[in-house]
Amino acid sequence: MAPTTQKQPALVADAYLKSFSHFEREAKPPIWMLPFRKGGLARFAELGFPTLQHEDWRFTNIAPIVKLPFKPVFEAMADDLTSEALKNFPFADLPGSRLVFVNGHYAAVLSKIAKLPAGVTVASVASVLAAEPALLEKYFAQSSPAGDNAFDALNQAFFLDGGFIHVPAGKVVEQPVQLIYVTTSNQNGATIQPRNVIVAEANSQLTVIESYVTAVGAGYFTNTVTELVVGDKATVEVLKFQDEAVDAFHMAAIHGRFGRASNTRVHSFALGAKISRNSIRTNLAGEGLECILNGLYLTRGEQLADHHMVVEHAQPHCASHEYFNGILDDKSKGVFHGRILVQQLAQKTDAKQTNKNLLLSDDATANTKPQLEIYADDVKCTHGATIGQLNQESIFYLRSRGIGPETARRMLIHAFAGEIIERVKHEAAREELDKLIWERLEANPHLSAK
Repeated sequence: MAPTTQKQPALVADAYLKSFSHFEREAKPPIWMLPFRKGGLARFAELGFPTLQHEDWRFTNIAPIVKLPFKPVFEAMADDLTSEALKNFPFADLPGSRLVFVNGHYAAVLSKIAKLPAGVTVASVASVLAAEPALLEKYFAQSSPAGDNAFDALNQAFFLDGGFIHVPAGKVVEQPVQLIYVTTSNQNGATIQPRNVIVAEANSQLTVIESYVTAVGAGYFTNTVTELVVGDKATVEVLKFQDEAVDAFHMAAIHGRFGRASNTRVHSFALGAKISRNSIRTNLAGEGLECILNGLYLTRGEQLADHHMVVEHAQPHCASHEYFNGILDDKSKGVFHGRILVQQLAQKTDAKQTNKNLLLSDDATANTKPQLEIYADDVKCTHGATIGQLNQESIFYLRSRGIGPETARRMLIHAFAGEIIERVKHEAAREELDKLIWERLEANPHLSAK
């Protein structure tokens, strides 16, 4: 079904246009940036927000986002967060560099840059645009928004800052680089739009952890885009952790382009937000590469977590594997839409896609749609999806070994989550995630009543 266009209400349109004029009056970007922004605004105006009539959005109603007052956070408020408060968030004790952003603005006093190999850059996008804009221009131009994603276009028009990581050819960054986004604004409709650029050139190695967390409970809106460029024979792992406020909204996109014989892992852990969506589009542009997309969504109440991805096999002898598990309780909802696209040139493709959903409540729902679109004739492609509840035979087996019913349920659910967690290669991050998921399950009051 072709995308449908939704005309914006006049007041909403005026709010976006007035906000955009801020850039024209105040911002001092490089000469190529203003056309880039205007292109995003024009595309957003053309598309409008997606509706339930749009095939890619028919299970995800973003009407609550459309109704929000649009309040971009133009001014930094770093004083709202202390170094002590930062220690309360996941991964705080990991070694390595970290860039901290408060309400979308870089907070130098909270950030730290560890010793890095010569030539490696870890900095805020705003600082790079001010000091060395040519370094960013080709990546912004290369990864302009997918034509049908209004939220990408909105980010293109309004982003203020983000993380920039550039690893030259042959360099190895042994410790992870963290991009930490903390929202402290308690304004309903406060809008934060980061744009991250991660570039790992040929034969390099890099681990990145993106965290989106909060110190408040307001109905703010995060709309983030990450550009990921992986060179030939590079090894990259990106872990995205989303634990926004329960009344907040989170839209995210990852655009990946992977080179020959590279090895890339992208993980998505979605625990927070009232409505969240991760749109992942990867172009397997080099021969003989391997790509793993891996995700877990853990929802309660009336949360909705949506993962939508397109994996394009453009060259032969490439392998892609997608594994996404959802654990849904109460009246929450999980949505998965995965598409493997194999171009005619991409012979000897090995692609697998799996989505599993575990419903802890009769009121929880999951909508899943794995797809294969194949134009080559020598490929090995599989896909599958499951939706169900805990296996009663497994619970009985554990109880027969002296384990109580509540503990048995938690153990089975934890094992279900563990299928995803165990694919995280970075050991310290994997152990912290495992502990965090177990604690969330332990804290769920509904499990003891089942």
